[in-house]
Amino acid sequence: MDKKKIIGLVMGGPSAESNISLITGRSIAIALRDKGYTVKEIELDPYNFQEQLKQSGAQVVFNAVHGMYGEDGRLQSVLEMLGMPYTGSGVCASAIAMDKFATKRVLLGSGIPTPKSLFLYRKDKNREDQVARLKQVFHLPVVVKPADQGSSLGMSIVKDEAELGAALDLAYTYSYGALVEAYISGGGETTVCMLERNGKVEVLPIILIRPHAEYYDYKAKYTAGGADHLCPAPLPEKILQHLSEISVAAYKAIGCSGVARADCMLDEEGRGYVLEMNTVPGMTPTSLVPDAAAAVGITFGDLCELILNAAHR
Repeated sequence: MDKKKIIGLVMGGPSAESNISLITGRSIAIALRDKGYTVKEIELDPYNFQEQLKQSGAQVVFNAVHGMYGEDGRLQSVLEMLGMPYTGSGVCASAIAMDKFATKRVLLGSGIPTPKSLFLYRKDKNREDQVARLKQVFHLPVVVKPADQGSSLGMSIVKDEAELGAALDLAYTYSYGALVEAYISGGGETTVCMLERNGKVEVLPIILIRPHAEYYDYKAKYTAGGADHLCPAPLPEKILQHLSEISVAAYKAIGCSGVARADCMLDEEGRGYVLEMNTVPGMTPTSLVPDAAAAVGITFGDLCELILNAAHR
């Protein structure tokens, strides 16, 4: 990327992940300035975004907006219409990856292993006994998640039938729908970080996550010491290869570009299951992508520059 170009670093916005986005954005801004780039920080105001871009003089956008607008294809659509280069995945891939129902359908249609699931809609809550339906489909425990939310917001692991209704209500406070999945246990939670370099998808060292809580929730993700990130993951090479293959397959099936992160679970036999794809992964001091990059000697500044250099043109 030409260092004479002005980088518009877009962050924040109205989503529930706004505070994390601000931390991500400010970390990236510091790193790129240290690399000699001119960076203009833009705290997203969706209704005035075009004017914000104009006033900043941005010639390329580094997207650091998590959740709504930044990861769901809307920001990307505006930038496409303006002819503005931007980092990360395009409109369609962003929209698919942000919506867990859409992601699940792509994974299933592509033959990529993913947990058994059920889609439930808030609009149907008063027209059907959704708890009874869940009991017919699953054995507990199950995972209940909002259909279009990140950072584990609104997520529950339900072990008691009496808690199912409350878990659905919580998910519905964040989203139009709730994704219910079979709980995969026994092998641990992993994440597979991928970078696009020279037109090829490069898999960074896989991370095995050991949260200091029942599961890798919002607090564990963003609190220093909330989880241990074991990188490279101390897993057999056969399992690491399997995780790499299914994650790259998911990246390609969804149509991702730039940097992305697949979250995967392992069962007792070491079988991997793709849960979701993150197209604007966190870049905070406790985030996973910088950890994976550091394991192969890529500094945070170099990582930010690699992401910038993969911007859509």
